[in-house]
Amino acid sequence: MIQRKHYLDRLIAFKDKQFIKVVTGVRRCGKSTLFELYIDYLKSIGIGDHQIVQVNLEDIDYEELLDYKALYHYISNKLKQDQFTYIFIDEVQNCVGFEKAVDSLFIKKNVDVYITGSNAFMLSGELATLLSGRYVTIDMLPLSFREFAEVYKNVENVRMETIFQEYLKYGAFPYVSTMERVDHTIKAYLQGIYTTILVKDIAMRENITDITLLENIIKTVASSIGSPISIKKISDTINSSGRKISVNTVDRYLRALCDSYIFYKVDRYDIKGRQYLKTLAKYYIVDTGLRTLLMAQSSEDFGHLLENVVFLELIRRGYKVNIGKLAEREIDFVVDVFDGIIYYQVAATVLDENTLRRELEPLQKIQDNHPKVLLTMDEIGAGSNYEGIRQINVLKWLMEERQMSVPNNRVNHRIH
Repeated sequence: MIQRKHYLDRLIAFKDKQFIKVVTGVRRCGKSTLFELYIDYLKSIGIGDHQIVQVNLEDIDYEELLDYKALYHYISNKLKQDQFTYIFIDEVQNCVGFEKAVDSLFIKKNVDVYITGSNAFMLSGELATLLSGRYVTIDMLPLSFREFAEVYKNVENVRMETIFQEYLKYGAFPYVSTMERVDHTIKAYLQGIYTTILVKDIAMRENITDITLLENIIKTVASSIGSPISIKKISDTINSSGRKISVNTVDRYLRALCDSYIFYKVDRYDIKGRQYLKTLAKYYIVDTGLRTLLMAQSSEDFGHLLENVVFLELIRRGYKVNIGKLAEREIDFVVDVFDGIIYYQVAATVLDENTLRRELEPLQKIQDNHPKVLLTMDEIGAGSNYEGIRQINVLKWLMEERQMSVPNNRVNHRIH
């Protein structure tokens, strides 16, 4: 079992704190395993089995608890009056009206509540209203490159670049990292995840009957990761293929895709004007293996996939990320690190002098003293400093062990 220390440490820090811990994230990213790791920790410090109540609402054994009153009574009957009870509810959104049960359990004495969900929609409704200021969300992602590389720690003579190529191709779902590198086997596993998300988390929730049209949108966005794209352009692309879809329908489907954590939308920020722009956002996919599943790869994709990995790592570290615009130039990422801003430019290689000049130019035009970083795959040139712009090898950057820059009292907000 891969030790998800990054997330486990957050749960440990929140232990017995008076707010509900909500772990969200795409299906099969490791939420249930995180609970198992945390329960093992609780037992290691003396918490007894009788103090732990675990319910998985995707397990047919708990089918009768899909009504909020039944869920509440089942758990409340197991509470200990003179000791803390730790409550874990997996895939809580499967219970209709779950927020009423969760709220009622939360207000009881000596209760610590933890829930998981695979759809951000659950946080936009009554739960947020009922529990305003009383919950913290930890947005979980598939494995970081550092976690993925742990699988190879006892393998001799394997190059970091080789591991990274596998990371890009097969993705970072925890179970994939343990599977034999057989394309059709991994593809079948990823297809199962994709289909489940498509049907359970999107189509059923949004009452979408035209699955083919939904998949057309997914493939259009997946083919454009790392490139600015508008809702109208997506609509025009699909309409040009003979299918009819309105801008409003595309917008609705895109929100559902982001709510199910398949894609992350990143807005553009005008650095000079210091304002957010409403047009031409970028979308990044939660797992590069899913993108491999959706479409054939080409050598031209590498730069976009690299940018995708860097984006996921930035939000994994707890940062707020935007795309930077400066006149006609673009900065890949403007990153809010709580105590300031860091600008990041990402390129596969800058060994060619013209490419180096092109990548440095947008950063050089920024008239402030915030740190500026150029991330590349190059080992030659790594460590260089171009008038305050640091060039860093991206694999070394990804392998860094860093604490998330999130204040301990940061509740009612997402923590990646």
